[in-house]
Amino acid sequence: MRAFVVIVGLAVCSLMTCCSEQTKSPKIKIPAQHHLNLVVSQKKMIEIPGGMYKAFIGKDSGRIVRVQTFYLDDSPVTNREYLEFLKANPQWTRSKVLKLYADSNYLKHWKSDYEIPAGISPEAPVTNISWFAAEAYAKSTGKRLPAINEWEYAALADQQSPDASKDPTFTDYILKAYQKKDKNKQPIKQELPNYYGIYNMYGMVWEWTYDFNSVMMSGESRKDNTVNNNLFCAGAAVTSSDLRNYAAFIRYALRGSIKADYCLNNLGFRCAKNKN
Repeated sequence: MRAFVVIVGLAVCSLMTCCSEQTKSPKIKIPAQHHLNLVVSQKKMIEIPGGMYKAFIGKDSGRIVRVQTFYLDDSPVTNREYLEFLKANPQWTRSKVLKLYADSNYLKHWKSDYEIPAGISPEAPVTNISWFAAEAYAKSTGKRLPAINEWEYAALADQQSPDASKDPTFTDYILKAYQKKDKNKQPIKQELPNYYGIYNMYGMVWEWTYDFNSVMMSGESRKDNTVNNNLFCAGAAVTSSDLRNYAAFIRYALRGSIKADYCLNNLGFRCAKNKN
């Protein structure tokens, strides 16, 4: 709940980058002592053709951002898939994970290290996962987490178009998707995919991005005079390029209010990969 309490009072800007920086390191490292055993992923990846889109919020509102062609998992990582990762890499189980890299909520709803909780589908998105754990999973499969620009770019698509951002029907669909309860406990792919063939971008779980912590305040605290006052309360709504895009606004607020060790019961992830 702590992240969502912060969201109510905090609006943040996105620091959009050009294609040369779209996978720039967020200055967070997986612990070197954690050797990862490889896991063969059966997840289908979809090629997302490169292009440009308009940034949503903050000082980059209205700026055209370029995204290079990349691959994205067609759906969030599931409990079953994450369980396979844990079996191959037991150092990331609930009882063995270093507390520095996952808070006390890490997989707290699992019955044990290798037992998915009753009442939640094995094919439902895995949640209560820290950024460190998500990044470790991605590395073990030869992938990475998507950059913010990549995720947002792919999320512009509805079922008919690669960019439905100006369609009020699509905006209404997104808002209604987040009103549905317990979607994070249901199997993935129960709805139609978007234009690219990507499932469950909205309404199921929030998702980690590789550079989530590039969405930050411009100062260290509210007492810092360098902080842009538009970043607080509802101020950023003034600089939003599309006031209808409430869901995008909240995504940025969420990303700007959490730390890499946080684990939330509706925060999961999917993986991405460069096109070589």
